[in-house]
Amino acid sequence: MLATISQRLKHYMPSVVESEVEKTSAKAAVMLLLQGDPLDPHVILTQRAKHLNHHAGEVAFPGGMKEPCDQNLLATALRETEEEIGLTSDKIELLGMLPCDSPRLSMLRVAPFMGWVASPYRLQPEPSEIAAVFNFPLKLLLDTGGYKYFELSERKIQLPYVMYGEYKIWGFTLKVMVDMLNFVLDAQINLRYSTQQQLQQLTAE
Repeated sequence: MLATISQRLKHYMPSVVESEVEKTSAKAAVMLLLQGDPLDPHVILTQRAKHLNHHAGEVAFPGGMKEPCDQNLLATALRETEEEIGLTSDKIELLGMLPCDSPRLSMLRVAPFMGWVASPYRLQPEPSEIAAVFNFPLKLLLDTGGYKYFELSERKIQLPYVMYGEYKIWGFTLKVMVDMLNFVLDAQINLRYSTQQQLQQLTAE
């Protein structure tokens, strides 16, 4: 699987990353990190600390907002990864960049980057930001029977999610991984999402 992902993303290498992100209005970046068996890679995911003001307790990729010290959004993703889980950039092989997207109920544009982490490596989560770090088997997303839906509000807006142990994976994190699989593996995973009009109504409440 890793070889296929690398092949499909090879035109998004560091030499073109900066020009690509300059074409977007993205103000934040995340890092989708793969590790383990190249034939059956796992994604390094975090659970955000429950005391945070935004997205508390949610499953997420390492990442965050661009700071003035960041040369570009790739630098943002790498800096935030080191700050949140203690993984330095020299341990990450950049595989490419995925299309920018927006989390639910937000106009913020986020640039997702993909990287490979070779063993051995050591993680040191920052407790003020991260409650847990875990490895999620990417192949589980290929089983469409594992997807469920939950209601976000009284308006019956439904969003897809998957459970992995105690972790509920949904929203931007799930969408980025599914979109990636549809692109690199032609997985044809078709999830139901609320219309933009429904989401706009929700934010107006």
